[in-house]
Amino acid sequence: MYAVSDFADFICELDQLKAVKRQITLPCDNYRQENSAEHSWHVALMANMLSEYAAKPIDVTRVIRMILIHDIVEIDAGDMFAFNHQTDHDAQAEKEVAAAKRIFGLLPSPLSSEMLDLWLEFEAAETADAEFAKSMDRVLPVFQNMKDNGGSWKRHGIAREKIEKRNAHLKSCAPALWDYVMQQLDVAVEKGWLSQ
Repeated sequence: MYAVSDFADFICELDQLKAVKRQITLPCDNYRQENSAEHSWHVALMANMLSEYAAKPIDVTRVIRMILIHDIVEIDAGDMFAFNHQTDHDAQAEKEVAAAKRIFGLLPSPLSSEMLDLWLEFEAAETADAEFAKSMDRVLPVFQNMKDNGGSWKRHGIAREKIEKRNAHLKSCAPALWDYVMQQLDVAVEKGWLSQ
């Protein structure tokens, strides 16, 4: 068993995620920017609620664990808008791997390696758990932008096809949610929140 003090640096480091701002704004809080810690909590809770839509067997506890750690790397790397240029995302991916190694390295061994492996699994999205976790991360902004009359989509002039591509994991891992997203995107285009 680890000593509680073995976790102190990691636990305190997590506070910094609360200072990482995202593109989503919160109408319920005077349109301030959502932070990455709030986002991770929201995605984890949503995944728990929507797990019944998973088309393949998943371990919900593992999914939630992945989600809770997936953005920790933003402490060092910052958040990147989902629709930035691919070269920006390639550079971000390198920063995130270095951040994952540093931040999970604050944990005692072998837990540090286990958490890094779990984060890498999420990033690859090749297992049923990781694919569902990643799809939850990507679908939350659909709910949020629809509630906010287009929100960040409208501000940045995003096209429907980009939202579809970003949420493509849903087709295989949660088809009913994919159908819901397609209906919502029809509405968003009709209202002018997304370009066709």
